Amino acid sequence: MNSKGKPIFEYQPYTVEIKRKNGEYYIHLIYEEEVYGRELAYDEPIQAERIAGIDIHIGRIAVSIVSKQGNFIKPKVFYCHELEYVRANKRNNIIGETVRDVYDWLLQENVGAVVIENIQLRQQHDTDKRFNRLTHHFKKKKLTETILRRGLRLGFCIKKVNPAYTSVILGYR
Repeated sequence: MNSKGKPIFEYQPYTVEIKRKNGEYYIHLIYEEEVYGRELAYDEPIQAERIAGIDIHIGRIAVSIVSKQGNFIKPKVFYCHELEYVRANKRNNIIGETVRDVYDWLLQENVGAVVIENIQLRQQHDTDKRFNRLTHHFKKKKLTETILRRGLRLGFCIKKVNPAYTSVILGYR
C-alpha cells in the first residue's frame, strides 16, 4: 500500500499468442524484461578489467578471457555436438544449458564484458551436401541471441565485433 492507502501494482504491457499445432495448443507470452547490462556501440571502449571473447562454431563455443590491456588469461571450450542432429525443441534446450554454463564460468572468473562476433552464416550451395545440412540445422542466430540476452540479463557489457579472423585471434580453429 502506498501513503494514500491504495495498492501498488505495476502494470506492464504484454502479448499473448495461442497457437495450435498438431491438435495441441501452445501459449507464448511476450513481455518487456528488465536488463542490467548494455550493448556497447561499435566504437565505444570497454571499461571492464576482464573481457571474454566468444567464438561460436558448429558443435562448440570457444571462450577466451583477456585482461583490459589485452593479455591472455584463460581459455575454455564448451562442447555442444548434439546441436547438429537433434530436434528443434531439444536444440533450444541444449543452447540454453550451454549458454548458462558459459555465463556461470564467466561469473566465477569475474568477467565484466563480453565480445561476440556479429556474423551472418549463409548456406553456400557450392559446398558439399553434408556441410549444407549441418549449417542449415545449426542455430547460430538462436545461439547468438541467447548469449546476448542472457549476458544483458546478468549485467554484462556486450560488444559485437567484425567476425574476420576471430577464430585465429582467439586461438581456435
